[in-house]
Amino acid sequence: MGPLKDIKVIEMAGIGPAPFCGMILADMGAEVISVERITAAGRGSSADIASRGKKSISVDIRKPEGQDIIKKLVKSADVLIEGFRPGVMEKNNLGPDELLKINTKLIFGRMTGWGQSGPLANAAGHDINYIALSGVLGAIGKKDTPPPPPLNLIGDFGGGGMLLALGVCAALNTVNKEGKGQVIDAAMTEGSALLMSMMYGMLNSGIWTDSRDSNLLDGAAHFYGCYECKDGKFISIGSIEPQFYSLLREKMKIDEDIFDNQMDKNSWPILRENLETRFKEKTRDEWCQIMEGTDICFAPVLSMNEAINHEHNVERNSFFDMDNVIQPSPAPKFSYSKSEVSHPPVKVGTHTKEIITSLGLEENFTDLISQEIISEA
Repeated sequence: MGPLKDIKVIEMAGIGPAPFCGMILADMGAEVISVERITAAGRGSSADIASRGKKSISVDIRKPEGQDIIKKLVKSADVLIEGFRPGVMEKNNLGPDELLKINTKLIFGRMTGWGQSGPLANAAGHDINYIALSGVLGAIGKKDTPPPPPLNLIGDFGGGGMLLALGVCAALNTVNKEGKGQVIDAAMTEGSALLMSMMYGMLNSGIWTDSRDSNLLDGAAHFYGCYECKDGKFISIGSIEPQFYSLLREKMKIDEDIFDNQMDKNSWPILRENLETRFKEKTRDEWCQIMEGTDICFAPVLSMNEAINHEHNVERNSFFDMDNVIQPSPAPKFSYSKSEVSHPPVKVGTHTKEIITSLGLEENFTDLISQEIISEA
């Protein structure tokens, strides 16, 4: 069983970072109940990976009777997570002040882009906007082109859902020691800024230039980046340390003196051009034969389908197949506890009757359905 096997989580359904947080907690063994809109009943597919391992109930939280159902759920819950704009839960009489009166040990996790306060708190936004404000986006890409969106990994998932999951685990420790619940204000702007801690430290130390495509790790250095190969595919190198850089030169048969001063930033552009020409002399697979598994710090740039089938990922079971949907496996791996996906995603409302019965409301089930307070798949 996973390390969170005795934890019960109520997830107010949404998209992106909050459901991702719920998925992480479910992977680690928590019982996660996803509260969906009443109009969503019957929807869902096995490809909705963020819903794996969760139970689903469909409730209209705008109605007092629906709110009462959530409050009954909260009485026996350890955690509630939500990703609405500030004030939405309060508007529906489900804010932290009210729910913490019902359950003083409740952890109320709030996931937003801008945070619960501040001049932008109530503005709409997406991942790209949050990482723009935190200084992340402006540090990525070539200096002569607009910054490229790095998918929605940094704000939504790394600086958002993953941060909230960490906050939940930390707050659970406080509950265990002090018996007191609390509210978590997880903002993607701050989470993505936190991911940039090393860069901000280097900026303050004078070893990072506040201009993209000018630094050790942003693509400017010839020994840290990606290169196109003869077949149009790409490889990545990260030969920062002198011994790794020396091995790169050895494997590529580079003996020109201009490569001797590795950290001379003035030489980086011409050295990158040199390596661009050299890497195009062989295919990606040929470079893999020469470099993969060495201390060059090398890896082929794989497509998603290629990543699934790479021998390293296969041996470590980094991906698995559930209901014919190949997906990333739970991570990290534990030596004692075992994280696993208990079941594939289900249709919205699949567990409505089961959950209503567990709350002692079985006799009211038909009435709640007819009054459109709840629905089932």
